[in-house]
Amino acid sequence: MTGTAELVADEIADALNAKGKNTEILLMDDLAADVFEAGAAYVICTSTYGQGDVPDNGQAFMDDLESAEMDLGNIKYGVFALGDITYDQTFCNAGVLFDETLGKFGAKRIGDIMKHDASSGELPEDQAGEWAEEWLEKLHSM
Repeated sequence: MTGTAELVADEIADALNAKGKNTEILLMDDLAADVFEAGAAYVICTSTYGQGDVPDNGQAFMDDLESAEMDLGNIKYGVFALGDITYDQTFCNAGVLFDETLGKFGAKRIGDIMKHDASSGELPEDQAGEWAEEWLEKLHSM
């Protein structure tokens, strides 16, 4: 909703492209559950809004994922979640919701969820490239 997750996605894509990986950034606005291709790897970049909600532009995507009940056993993914620790109960909750939903349908998360704290003083886009390189190493070691 503010564009920060898109900035993070750009940095992640740049880091992965620099390692020879072909990447594509897909905004959540028009995504459906059938976006996932067997054998592919994905990174979900999302902020959290309201009471721990998925951003408005990702809500229809999340609803479709939850209702599709599809087999995602051949999908690997990572999550870079944006939030503010001052909202302790809902900190990075949108990332957690995507993680739970993908996991429920058999997708395999690579590494831990990256939870960026907006109140930390560090910009998430400054951390995204290093995180992406570490995530890629974990993906290749699977």
